[in-house]
Amino acid sequence: MHQTALAAPSSRTRVNRYRWLAHYDKDTIYAILDAMPVANVGYVHEGQPIVTPTLQWREGDRIYWHGATHGRMMKATGEAEVCLTVSILDGLVLARAAYNFNINHRSVMVFGRPEAVVEPDEKVRLLKRFVDGYVPGQWDRLRPVTEQEVAATAILSLPLTEASAKLRVGPPEDNEEDYAFKVWAGVLPIGLTVGVPVPDPRNAEGVEPPASLASFRIG
Repeated sequence: MHQTALAAPSSRTRVNRYRWLAHYDKDTIYAILDAMPVANVGYVHEGQPIVTPTLQWREGDRIYWHGATHGRMMKATGEAEVCLTVSILDGLVLARAAYNFNINHRSVMVFGRPEAVVEPDEKVRLLKRFVDGYVPGQWDRLRPVTEQEVAATAILSLPLTEASAKLRVGPPEDNEEDYAFKVWAGVLPIGLTVGVPVPDPRNAEGVEPPASLASFRIG
């Protein structure tokens, strides 16, 4: 059964535009979240719509993100619904007609009411998971976190019970009569690359980048 045949978890997660690109299964949603740490959180603050970029990570069936304890996003999302999105651009799809210009992409949309993590030890555990999720073992190499830093950091989470994914792959989809039109059509692949580590000029003498940094991947 194609994943688009699965029922959407709610009416607001149901994909209507290009509904055949929709996926509601956990494996697809989790894979996209795990591949892209950058998320955008949409909420309403003082009557105004705001979207804030942040870093997210997943643990089990929950998504987490962090920010400043007294920041606007944390104040506004304490008791309100949010919409969190994660997107990955995989290519430009150049069609024979401007109307069919498209992108290959992977995206996730999550709805819900965030829950704050307030217990200091749990915040430290989650922050360690956050840091080590990028560079394994990095947390234990760092200067120990202070109580003040933990207090100044807020962590919110959402259950992934109300989420949907949308994926597009493949060549352009043109009107049948346009395939004979003489213009180049196809896909320009796009991907994120990881470069060579650039040391801080103020590094202590003799320190080297952790070997686990070489395993970092994104996208």
